[in-house]
Amino acid sequence: MKRAGTGPDGLVVVDKPSGFTSHDVVAKMRGMARTRRVGHAGTLDPMATGVLVLGVEKATRLLGHLALTEKEYRATIRLGQTTVTDDAEGEVTASAGAAGLDPDAVAAGIAGLTGEIQQVPSKVSAIKIDGKRSYTRVREGEDFELPARPVTVSSFVLHERRETEAADGTAVLDLDVTVVCSSGTYIRALARDLGAGLGTGGHLTALRRTRVGPYGLDAARTLEEHQEALAVMPIADAAAAAFPRWDVDAEQARLLGNGVRIATPGLPAGPVAVFGPDGRFLALIEEHGGKARSLAVFA
Repeated sequence: MKRAGTGPDGLVVVDKPSGFTSHDVVAKMRGMARTRRVGHAGTLDPMATGVLVLGVEKATRLLGHLALTEKEYRATIRLGQTTVTDDAEGEVTASAGAAGLDPDAVAAGIAGLTGEIQQVPSKVSAIKIDGKRSYTRVREGEDFELPARPVTVSSFVLHERRETEAADGTAVLDLDVTVVCSSGTYIRALARDLGAGLGTGGHLTALRRTRVGPYGLDAARTLEEHQEALAVMPIADAAAAAFPRWDVDAEQARLLGNGVRIATPGLPAGPVAVFGPDGRFLALIEEHGGKARSLAVFA
């Protein structure tokens, strides 16, 4: 029996509006679900819109694993100007222009940022350095460098290019793109690096996340829609959609519930959702040495 005043167990998929931080959305969801136990799987910048996956009550324990899944974005990259934040919210620091930029050079630049690459995150990111957020160090005027880290850009597709003028009259080139990438990839860093490689500078002017793992915009609802009728995906359905599934018998379920590392039948790498004979979601496990190691137990 759930305690009075606690929220439902499950995932809530929000279509985040521009201007809201991920924490703003979590705060609003706490009020809607009437529980403090709400978290999110993967931050979206205030400028960005789109899919933000929230966990309520027990489903918060899924979030760390969901955050590691593949993500998809639609974005607009502006070539010809550099900003301090690598996006449109920051002050323009250089205006080299991008008039007459060779389409083949742009295509080559995009190809060079596709696949397994080393990426230096934006300095105004939320990455912690010695316990302090990178963006905090920027605000405090610190001079520092972030190390590059490996990320995977599995798809970087250009859909449309538009020659236009920026507010200061600089001739710029706007690129509408779709990016599919691993967790930890910064789309504004792709914009920055594409512009740097072309000698024009670049930054992001629009970003919309269209998918986190299996959860796309078709499953997302606006905050207003959730306010009218909170749409919670039951935790069992969420786990079945996001992770490989292993169905166990009653004895295996009992042993798992008691913390016993039972033998596995050769499962895929990474988290696996375990279901009992009655269809109940029991645990997230990982195969280790031919046995099940529990990542989180739910029953």
